[in-house]
Amino acid sequence: MPILNKDMQVCISLAARPTNLGTRFHNFLYDELKLNFVYKAFTTTDLEGAVRGIRALGFRGASISMPFKEAIIPMLDDLEPSAKAIDSVNTVVNNEGVLTGSNTDYEAVLALLNNTSIDRSSKVLVRGSGGMAKAVVAAFKEAGFKNLTVIARNKEAGSGLATKYGYAFDEDALNEFFDFLVNVTPIGMSGGNEAELAFSEELIASASSVFDVVASPAETPLIAAARAQGKNLITGAQVHALQAALQFEKYTGVKLSPEQIARASEFSRA
Repeated sequence: MPILNKDMQVCISLAARPTNLGTRFHNFLYDELKLNFVYKAFTTTDLEGAVRGIRALGFRGASISMPFKEAIIPMLDDLEPSAKAIDSVNTVVNNEGVLTGSNTDYEAVLALLNNTSIDRSSKVLVRGSGGMAKAVVAAFKEAGFKNLTVIARNKEAGSGLATKYGYAFDEDALNEFFDFLVNVTPIGMSGGNEAELAFSEELIASASSVFDVVASPAETPLIAAARAQGKNLITGAQVHALQAALQFEKYTGVKLSPEQIARASEFSRA
C-alpha cells in the first residue's frame, strides 16, 4: 500500500459492529492494483455527523451496515435504482460533495440468482424479515421467481415484507416442504449460534437448492449440511465477495476479475 499522502482517497464503513472483512478485502486490492486508496472501518452513535464528515472531508465512499441502511437515506442527495427498489442503502459514493446511495447486496443477490439455472417456478421459502431479507426477496422478485413464502419471528415485519413484493407469509411454513430454502437470519453466524441449523434436516433433504446469506463462517451448518447432500448452493461468502467487488468498482472505477475477487475474498477471511 502507498505511504499515506495528501492525495490518497479514503473509503470507510459504518456499522454497529465493525469487522475486518471489508477492510481486508478492499485494502488487499488497493495494494495489488497499486491504487492510492485506503479503507477503514468505523462505528458511530451519530450517523448524521458521520455523513456530514464524509461530505466535508471528501471521503470517496462508505459501506453502510445495519442499523444505518434505511436511516441514512434522508441524508443523501440521490439514490440509484438498486436502493430505490428496496428503500435501503449499503453503499455511498461521494462525487465532489454529492452523495449517492445504492445497494450492492441487492445487486449481488440478483446477479447470483440470474447466473443459476434454478427453475423460476421453484417453491421458495425465505426465513427472515430484516434489511437483508428485503434485498433478498426483492432480488427473487426481479429474477422472476413466482412462488415464494416468507416466514419470520417478527410477524408484522414478515407479513409486510411478503405483501410488499406480492408473496405469501406463513407462520407454519417450517412444517412444509420447499424446493429452495433461503436463510436470511443470524442462525449459524459466528459469535452466537454458529452450531444451529436454520432449517431442519428433513427440510434440507427435501429441497434441491439452498441459499444462506450468513457470510461468517463461510461454511455455515446449513451450507455444510446442504453440500453433503449435493444441493445447489448460494453462500453468504459469495454474496459478500460480489457485493464488495461491486462497491470497489463504484469507488475506484475498476471492474474486478473473478480471480481478483476470489483472492481478495480468501485474504479477507485468512
